[in-house]
Amino acid sequence: MRLKQNKIAKHVTIKNKQAGFEYTFLEKYIAGVVLTGTEIKSIRAGQVSLRESYCYFAKGELWVKGMHIAVYAQGNIYNHIENRERKLLLSRKELNKLMRSKEKGLTIIPVQLFINEQGIAKLQITLAKGKKLYDKRQRIKERDLERAAQRGQV
Repeated sequence: MRLKQNKIAKHVTIKNKQAGFEYTFLEKYIAGVVLTGTEIKSIRAGQVSLRESYCYFAKGELWVKGMHIAVYAQGNIYNHIENRERKLLLSRKELNKLMRSKEKGLTIIPVQLFINEQGIAKLQITLAKGKKLYDKRQRIKERDLERAAQRGQV
């Protein structure tokens, strides 16, 4: 008797670790991403970088720019462009709310890219406010104190 194999790829999560240091997160949203065939294969292989990516509005739609998805090795002539702009899928209500917040000087950045239970790639975006230099220094100081306290207890 043959066992059925699960066709859905393993759990993939790509995080933008630098974003937490550079920004203060205010609100989070989960958005779908319009991808091509070779892009989703590269995502399932974990070959994505969110480091310098950001979101912007164009003609009432939300787009992500700077998200690097590496070329799929077996893609040959059907491969995608690595740094192309990709459309994000949100409800109209969420888009309007983000547009109003964007006018207040806040920014929208991608924080995490993952594949959900149905095998669909989703992008977690957040409405964020940039941190000042003294906020970053304070966070570094707190982290160093935490490490020192852990070393003392061990």
